[in-house]
Amino acid sequence: RMNKHSKLGLFKSKGRLNSELISKYRSPFQRDRDRIIHSASFRRLKHKTQVFVNTEGDHYRTRLTHSMEVSQIARTLARSLGLNEDLSETLSLAHDLGHTPFGHAGEIALNDCMELFGGFDHNIQTVRVVTLLENKYYNFRGLNLSIETLDGLIKHNGPVIDLNKFNNILGKNFFKNKINFDKYSSLEAQIAAISDDVAYNSHDLEDGLNANLFNINDLKEIPMLSEVIKKHVKKRNNKKKELIIRQIVREIINIMVKDIIVNTKKNLKLNKINSTNDVYNSNIKIVSFSKNMSIFDKSIKKFLKKNMYYSKSVLKKTNKGKKIIKLLFKKIRQNPKKYIKKENFNNPSIERNVCDFIAGMTDRFAINIFNKIK
Repeated sequence: RMNKHSKLGLFKSKGRLNSELISKYRSPFQRDRDRIIHSASFRRLKHKTQVFVNTEGDHYRTRLTHSMEVSQIARTLARSLGLNEDLSETLSLAHDLGHTPFGHAGEIALNDCMELFGGFDHNIQTVRVVTLLENKYYNFRGLNLSIETLDGLIKHNGPVIDLNKFNNILGKNFFKNKINFDKYSSLEAQIAAISDDVAYNSHDLEDGLNANLFNINDLKEIPMLSEVIKKHVKKRNNKKKELIIRQIVREIINIMVKDIIVNTKKNLKLNKINSTNDVYNSNIKIVSFSKNMSIFDKSIKKFLKKNMYYSKSVLKKTNKGKKIIKLLFKKIRQNPKKYIKKENFNNPSIERNVCDFIAGMTDRFAINIFNKIK
């Protein structure tokens, strides 16, 4: 059942950077999704953590489970708005491929190490992974994803105004003029980006509660949440804590998803968006929360920052992660050939090769090498 917005969805591709025969059985975006799922970088997400380092118990989320949860939310949104589910799902599954070990701490440390050599950014690294670092084909490097998928990955955080970091990390005119950096991305890409927000807010709340970094009562300081919690805590007497947490998280996701659908339809009408070109040329993000939900989203983030990301126990771990990455960079840079296979040198710069190598590591692999060389 297509709804009336379907002409806003991207169902045809402009092609790929390297031309390929079109598949008889799969759309270009299905092929993109399959290439991502079959990539080594995607498999490695299973051993990369969101917040907790991957050595402390199996019930915390990894980047892999997170990416799958994002893709489920994105499919729901895309379907409700009559857009291309395959493209939204592809972007959701790929959006974290460039993440370092040890979450954001790893990213900060690697950016420090690369300060004089072009810097590091996990979004741009995702693009490096899919265009250069994955090697599966005879005729080209990378996965040769469609222009639309690349466009969505490049603009995960909206239009790109300052190209310096892209030029430093990928090289000038890497995309052969096929990407309009200063325009908005497709609705499908905007869906993947906002689904990322919904997923990690709700799931970090769940992981934080399970790790006893805060408790259900603490959540009452988040305005809209207190209503949801009141309703569930009444059932508390005979239900397990984990079950109550699960229900609260489900409800948060539902409330947010519903809000995005209603608000996006409103934005399409208000801004007279009738074609994909209107989407690109619009000067605002179309897929977004309502004002109230945006406040709710920010208050969850603020709460998580204070009670989770900056909590003593997590900070101790993140600082250790930073230390590991900085030492690995120093040691591997002194003797890269000892650690990196010759065929994996993708760049004239030794530092960029070392950076690619470290960014691709899982938490465990990084810890193991660190223990051998420290």
